[in-house]
Amino acid sequence: MTLPAEMDALLLTGDGYAAPSPSHLEAMEPYVAAGRIGVPSPAATQLLIKVSLASINPSDVMFIKGMYGQPRAQGQPAGFEGVGTVVATGDDPRAQWFAGKRVAFATGLTNWGSWAQYAVAEAAACIPLMDGLRDEDAAAMIVNPLTAIAMFGIVKDDGAKAFILTAGASQLCKLIIGLAKEEGYRPIAIVRRDDQIAPLTALGAAHVLNAEAADYKASLKQVLKDEQPRIFLDAVTGPLATAIFDAMPKRARWIIYGRLDAEPAVLRRPDHLIFMQKSIEGFWLTDWMRRNPEGRKQAVLDAQKRFIDGRWKTDVTAIVPLAEAMRRVPGELAKPNGKVFIKP
Repeated sequence: MTLPAEMDALLLTGDGYAAPSPSHLEAMEPYVAAGRIGVPSPAATQLLIKVSLASINPSDVMFIKGMYGQPRAQGQPAGFEGVGTVVATGDDPRAQWFAGKRVAFATGLTNWGSWAQYAVAEAAACIPLMDGLRDEDAAAMIVNPLTAIAMFGIVKDDGAKAFILTAGASQLCKLIIGLAKEEGYRPIAIVRRDDQIAPLTALGAAHVLNAEAADYKASLKQVLKDEQPRIFLDAVTGPLATAIFDAMPKRARWIIYGRLDAEPAVLRRPDHLIFMQKSIEGFWLTDWMRRNPEGRKQAVLDAQKRFIDGRWKTDVTAIVPLAEAMRRVPGELAKPNGKVFIKP
């Protein structure tokens, strides 16, 4: 097919890293700008993808604000994840195999993100999709579903049936709660609003605690005493997370995969690391996939089957046309309980 010389995209206005700031996206203008840029050519191991739908994850917001674990490249398209059709490939046979296929993709370090009409991704970071998978599920196929499967694997390996989740109403935590329910585990979800309690309980959470409630501290203390969870999957950090970790039992593992709270996470009881054998560690999906090729392969198949047969479903807040994204995205992201997508 004949490709255009230029494309529409949301381009990064900042470069490198920036000082920490609140995790919500108050506006697009300081971080990205709508513009035109040349359509890129894929390198040997890469694919050029015509984007059908692009996801917006918390990691995207952190990245465009300069607070993610990789530097921004000013003037390049933002967006880590999406779904689309491969329209050109590099010369490597592993890349050429994808020609014409519909794929879920992660842009990683290519600097040609998914918030554009075309994106570039490494072939190794792309997933050929089964028939019957919705674009809304495929566009959010990698970051949340694979993270859910990988982190629930950590819970199972530990052996304790109860475990704790912050940002309990997020799409990721909903997927983890669904996995846990199937296998008889007992998630303890921490949220910030009462209206999130009933839906998460229906999904399979054993306990849903509102951190803003007057009786939260007492409820948390009782739940931890009764359930004795050892795994703490944390997307928030800050004072909320440190208080939970302080109250957890011996051999607790605080596994950090996000930083929604810009406040410092102060370790108030370092003696717990010594005398209670507690530990603090990080989780990054990119590293997990690199170290677990067989686990990645199985997780990819499992995630697609779950979306197709209805065990999983991506809750959608809005699908925003690319031309309206600068104006609409911050407001849509502020709404609770669903994903926001950009449609080129």
